[in-house]
Amino acid sequence: MKRVVSVSLGSSKRDHTARVTLLDEPFELRRVGTDGSMERAVELLRELDGHVDAIGLGGLDVYLYIAGEQFIIQDGLRLMQAVQKTPVVDGSRVKDTMERRAVRWLAEHGPVPLRGTSVLMVSSLDRFGMAETLAEVGADVVYGDLMFGTGVPYPIRTLDELKELARKMAREICKLPIHMIYPVGEKQEREPEERFPEFFREAQVVAGDFHLMRRYMPKDMTGKLVLTQTTTAEDREFLRARGVRWVVTTTPILDGRSFGTNLIEAALVALLGRRPEELTADDFNQVLDRIDYRPTVVDLQA
Repeated sequence: MKRVVSVSLGSSKRDHTARVTLLDEPFELRRVGTDGSMERAVELLRELDGHVDAIGLGGLDVYLYIAGEQFIIQDGLRLMQAVQKTPVVDGSRVKDTMERRAVRWLAEHGPVPLRGTSVLMVSSLDRFGMAETLAEVGADVVYGDLMFGTGVPYPIRTLDELKELARKMAREICKLPIHMIYPVGEKQEREPEERFPEFFREAQVVAGDFHLMRRYMPKDMTGKLVLTQTTTAEDREFLRARGVRWVVTTTPILDGRSFGTNLIEAALVALLGRRPEELTADDFNQVLDRIDYRPTVVDLQA
């Protein structure tokens, strides 16, 4: 059995282990949260190094791929460099392949049409592939990076404007401590504080990182579709209670929850048996074809 572990800066209350079979290969997938502690994460990564088949880094990104340019988050790089032997990934390449495919699948088969639909994407610099593909399929997207990342009341309304923001700000953002740009540890468990609720109200689809959208989500989300990645049964109940009609997770629900893109990418690396730096987008797309990948759609009000 292959063992794959996600070490996350998120809350340890979300820890989970699942045993699954991918292309006839048995896997144990485990997520371990460090409650926001970088030091505990480094310690755990060193303990796991050389003793598991692949490691994912959760609760932060290392690489941002924006319009063909790579940006490196320094806190993420620090964690990645703690691992010397075992393949280690951050999920960014699965975001750039799987999430593009998820949006295209939804555009053709989803419960609501995406063309012409108003979409609020709470953060897009961390998942540019989803942002770019939503625009590609004709969705009317508001990119909320400035509003929900910095509190600046400025909605970004075009992909070109988003790219310009990335060129001006991404390198400086990448130097900030991760807790300044993303909710980690116990911040993921706090009661939501509404921020810019008018943009949630106007949107038919709310997309992006679950923890960020949860942190600022209004109480009334009646009839909306949420497109995100990691959700637990508790998260889905949270969304159902707010009236959300559909939740679509880009990663599959395994043993009651969907795992982060980092753990899925680590599992695919272990399945292919190659070093992450050897793999291309074509490699990931081929294995996604082999496992007949499609996003998971759940009707929360059924």
